[in-house]
Amino acid sequence: MLMTPDRAAALAAIAQEVRSCRLCRLHEQAKQGVPGAGSATAEIMFIGEGPGFHEDQQGLPFVGRSGDYLERLLKMIGLHRDQVFIANVVKHRPPENRDPLPDEIAACRPYLDRQIEVIDPLVIATLGRYSMGRYFPNGKITQIHGKPRYDDNRAYYPLFHPAAVLRNPGLEKDMEADFRRLLEVLAEVRKQRGSPSSASKPEDEPPQPPTQLKLF
Repeated sequence: MLMTPDRAAALAAIAQEVRSCRLCRLHEQAKQGVPGAGSATAEIMFIGEGPGFHEDQQGLPFVGRSGDYLERLLKMIGLHRDQVFIANVVKHRPPENRDPLPDEIAACRPYLDRQIEVIDPLVIATLGRYSMGRYFPNGKITQIHGKPRYDDNRAYYPLFHPAAVLRNPGLEKDMEADFRRLLEVLAEVRKQRGSPSSASKPEDEPPQPPTQLKLF
């Protein structure tokens, strides 16, 4: 496992590659790449679908209305976005916010795989059907949302995309319930990894503030 400074350096290197990436057509109309943002030692990693207008402008994931809603959900369970890591399955904005295409997702996959390897999150929470498809290829979000799958000392946790909840307020109750259960899922993986308080700190070490990497 990489030490925190090494993780930060590794994520920064990936971010730089994303910003100069030309592996698929998405860079042609996007303003900039959106590698991801958050803590290099995050226990929870959220994976969305792709950058939208505001993300493309700022180079950060989930900064529009969906981002505001995600931050409210995190606050509800006592977390801040700097304590988690947020990324997408594609790193440049699809034109007119269309769905990402299979070859575009495939082109971006190595970047996301490397980010997951560096961070080694305890929980990967998927936001929307394209990130869900990585881990639940035959799943339907209306049937499996909030139902974790545990594999190799990690939990994969499917959630509605925040934008979907904003479009359909009837999903809000389920979304909040799923988010509240997220802490239970995290505790279960900590238990599986043999650490009741953190994936990387011994029991007798006082907790430290998370390392923040705001510009990935």
